[in-house]
Amino acid sequence: MTENTSGDAPEPSKTPKSPEPSGVDLARVALRAAKDAARARGDAAQQKKQARRGGLRSGARADGRDPMALGSAINRLITERGWEAPAAVGGVMGRWPQIVGEDVAKHCVPERYDEDERVLTVRCDSTAWATNLRLLAPTLVARLNEDLGHGTVQLIKVQGPGGPARRYGPLRAPGSTGPGDTYG
Repeated sequence: MTENTSGDAPEPSKTPKSPEPSGVDLARVALRAAKDAARARGDAAQQKKQARRGGLRSGARADGRDPMALGSAINRLITERGWEAPAAVGGVMGRWPQIVGEDVAKHCVPERYDEDERVLTVRCDSTAWATNLRLLAPTLVARLNEDLGHGTVQLIKVQGPGGPARRYGPLRAPGSTGPGDTYG
């Protein structure tokens, strides 16, 4: 058996415990809690009284009720709701001609952004421009991520021109979906 020498750490069972708070310490803790509760009740009563007298008034110091500029209010709302990425992509859609160039912007328009999959959908007015944009897609993804932050856009989905407008009229068969019915 080994004996405990004076240089070794004491055994866990022999460590001194912190003393329990005595009557005076308990009284101090209770007094502090009572003062905090009274201060909170007083603040609530003061606000009720001010509301009855014609509304809450802001004092000399800044607080949450002070008016703020519209831009900072919108930025605060975007931050609180976690809308940073959709708002940034919306800004990109507004600056599309500056990002891709005037020639491409005349023929290709961003339609939507899927935040979950991080996919930007772009519609082109001809298949030639759709093919051209598919070739430019990696460069555009890099440019958009440089502007918005890394990984914001992972893929650009390019769509060609849509089909002809559906014509509705009295000579249509009920339930018909147009030329697709005939040609499959």
